[in-house]
Amino acid sequence: MVAVDLFCGAGGLTRGLLDAGIQVKKGYDIEERLKETYEKNNEGSEYHCTDIRKVSGNSLLQDIDLGNNYLLLAGCAPCQPFSSINKSTNDKDGRKILLLEFGRLIEEVRPDLIFVENVPGLKNGKGKYVLQQFEQILKNMGYHYIYETLNAKEFGVPQKRKRFILLASKHGNVDLPSPTHGPKSPGNRPYVTVRKAISKYPPVTAGGIYSKIPNHNAPNISEKNRMRLKQVTKDGGSRTDWSEDLELYCHKNHRGHTDVYGRMKWDDVAPTLTCKCTSISNGRFGHPTQTRAISVREAAAIQTFDDDYIFYGPMSVITKWVGNAVPVKFAKIFGSHFISHIGEIE
Repeated sequence: MVAVDLFCGAGGLTRGLLDAGIQVKKGYDIEERLKETYEKNNEGSEYHCTDIRKVSGNSLLQDIDLGNNYLLLAGCAPCQPFSSINKSTNDKDGRKILLLEFGRLIEEVRPDLIFVENVPGLKNGKGKYVLQQFEQILKNMGYHYIYETLNAKEFGVPQKRKRFILLASKHGNVDLPSPTHGPKSPGNRPYVTVRKAISKYPPVTAGGIYSKIPNHNAPNISEKNRMRLKQVTKDGGSRTDWSEDLELYCHKNHRGHTDVYGRMKWDDVAPTLTCKCTSISNGRFGHPTQTRAISVREAAAIQTFDDDYIFYGPMSVITKWVGNAVPVKFAKIFGSHFISHIGEIE
């Protein structure tokens, strides 16, 4: 089985598919800076920096041997237009049509298998109309498909991360993989916790770096935010622990959004990582005990990247890449599932 990864980002999906035993021939994305991170960490996978709207089926299929391989076309079109945290009502957001560009390539390439990942809002929110059009493409072409909202924590990822998942096949009915962790799993296997994911990393200060571990650096914070974080109870506290003199004006008489400036809990899964997951002012991204946000390396570990997966670029940029990635182990689950599906039909 070979694969092409559309909207590949820094390569979380590609790495997971490779780990499952699928040869990912190409990754496509629009940011030139991704090339070094993608190719150095995913040997044999070639990065193509291009607008997906300019990619033709013929160019995508170059150097792919369809005579001797099943082809998986996988991708995670930008999810921001469909996210619940995006309050924009702009129906003209050009990113919304990128899923339909994925559909166009399906029509041109006719892959054996299809994998789509996105936010739950694609199914029941802002993206519903786009999804209906995408489904019609699959129906017209005779694909068997299934989709559902799955939580990555049920598949060995130390993070609460709900995602829309669609699997499709030309070769018969396809189902979704069963949970490997939590109450729905065999033997009620416990979720992987923050402690298991990041407690191994040595301490680092806000604004500091631990040079022996790639990307183990945390952003600096102001003195006032340092004081605020010191008042947040270790192991799961929130901004409600602050003294009144440290409260932000926008939080006075407002008790919602308590994850902002909060700390993660050691023995629980992490919250959903975002493209600002090393910023304490953007979510519960404080380290459980240290006076800082989680480091880039810790964020990557929560996204189940191995420590030898190195990100190249400035911290603000690679934080975005890490937060937007498909968790590697989550991706591997689906790669293995596709391999089993093909094994059943053969």
